[in-house]
Amino acid sequence: MNRESSILTVRDLQVRKAGVLILDIPGLQIQEGELLSLIGPNGAGKSTLLQTLASLTRLSAGEIIFKGETVTADHGGFAYRRRLSMVFQDPLLFHTTVFENVASGLRIRGMKREEINRIVGENLKRFGISHLLQRSARKISGGEAQRVALARALAIQPEILFLDEPFASLDPPTRESLLTDLEAILRQTGTTTIMANHDRMEALRFSDRIAVMIQGKISQVGPPYEVMNHPIDEFVASFVGVETILEGTIIKADQGSFLALVGEKKIEAVGNIGLGDRVTLCIRPENVTLAVPPVHQATSARNVFPGVVENIVPMGLYYKVQLQCGFPLVAYITTHSLDNLKLEEGKEVIASFKATSIHVVKKKERV
Repeated sequence: MNRESSILTVRDLQVRKAGVLILDIPGLQIQEGELLSLIGPNGAGKSTLLQTLASLTRLSAGEIIFKGETVTADHGGFAYRRRLSMVFQDPLLFHTTVFENVASGLRIRGMKREEINRIVGENLKRFGISHLLQRSARKISGGEAQRVALARALAIQPEILFLDEPFASLDPPTRESLLTDLEAILRQTGTTTIMANHDRMEALRFSDRIAVMIQGKISQVGPPYEVMNHPIDEFVASFVGVETILEGTIIKADQGSFLALVGEKKIEAVGNIGLGDRVTLCIRPENVTLAVPPVHQATSARNVFPGVVENIVPMGLYYKVQLQCGFPLVAYITTHSLDNLKLEEGKEVIASFKATSIHVVKKKERV
């Protein structure tokens, strides 16, 4: 990915409907060849932003700049739309054969028959649907239909591909298979891609950068590791999987570390925070270690608390253990660990986590 080349730039973009501001994006740059995921709850504005960037929704203010030129409905809009593709959650296919669906954009561009046949064949092969060539688009499965829609979108070699939750309506095995294939294809082709997604794990796996949206605004944008482990505020933290979010007051600070009073418990963390400051402590569940007393093994963790198991929730490949340690705390453990520790509701445990594993957000007010 060429990080120095911006293909799409947004400045002071706003969209209003019935006089209500529903999208407000002061600035955003999309780098050529990058995969950017927009994540956030339903109604956050992800689809509206995608459709606005794709010139399907008219902006109320601001500008969209494509390769250095401002795009408007009256200037460059048609030429811009011909250089991008969009795929929706529900595949929108013509009532004709799979071949004709994938060929449709190429025919509009006036390509010769031999070239159309070659490009369609290549894209059907990419998505593993060559055997559907002459099948009616009405007689294929949902996963196959989405593969056809993606093949059609990529057949025209778009400079930007917009994906609006393309996997949301698929069953898990179909979703996983398609996601794996699409990720490989996009990496191979280097197609700039912007995808709206409510699944943070897909976004983490798929993206060069993640933008977290809420109420029509982008709260934070950055590489997946940064957003997941250093959320800018409580909302972003909760959305990217931080299960434990605690409010505390600094009662001791010294040389880059501090003690925060959370209820009646003292938690040590790392950061340059002043005495009396209010902070939010974000602890990811995978950073919490559990043991059962008596504990004989030494730990390097600065924070060690006795607690009681309040609830155990199966989450597929792991279990979420909800604890009460004088403050609520959540840990993720494997089935093997659950069996070894013989965990059950009401059991006493020892929970530990490192001071360096806590992400600290300083609150504005002081006490």
